[in-house]
Amino acid sequence: MANAHSQLIVGLTGGIGSGKSSVGELFQAFGATVIDADAASHAVSQPGKAGALAVAGAFGADALDSAGAINRAALRKRVFADPIARKQLEAILHPLIRAHMDQALRAAPADRYVIWMVPLLIESSRAREVCDRVAVVDCAETQQIARVQARSGLTVEAVRAIMATQVARATRLAAADDVVDNSESVAALVPQVKRLHDFYANLHRARSA
Repeated sequence: MANAHSQLIVGLTGGIGSGKSSVGELFQAFGATVIDADAASHAVSQPGKAGALAVAGAFGADALDSAGAINRAALRKRVFADPIARKQLEAILHPLIRAHMDQALRAAPADRYVIWMVPLLIESSRAREVCDRVAVVDCAETQQIARVQARSGLTVEAVRAIMATQVARATRLAAADDVVDNSESVAALVPQVKRLHDFYANLHRARSA
């Protein structure tokens, strides 16, 4: 869907452990402007920021760490066990994250296309409305689980619980305009991302002409 901005905007998504961050870093290295929902979430969750204050008001002071930032690990455990609490948390944070990302988009250089990196892009029709194209980072679910366990120490059951809150792999792939296969090494990502970078850069130039 065409957006109202001058830049070409590519939504980048993938399931937990798929390697979105690695792909986003490559796009940035090639010259794209990357606007990351996870980075925006961290920004609004810092001590004294709107997200931290609102979460403390809704969930109590123990939802914050000793510095006053949102205790993401503790809160994650709490809301994944309680769908109502999860929806409450999303209702607090998602508008703040979106506002932070919108501000970054307004400040983005007009001569570059934008990677709009959102973990739950497919799940959010509003997030998808921003994007001209959708790129999905894909790998087998067993690889997702192994990667998340390696970096976080979560149990298989805990990782599967997180995956259950996201759309199925087949649904994500069906929504993709472009797919980055991250079933191999990081080195194998480079030519794939370079090819897409060249494609997106050309689309952006054509759009801006």
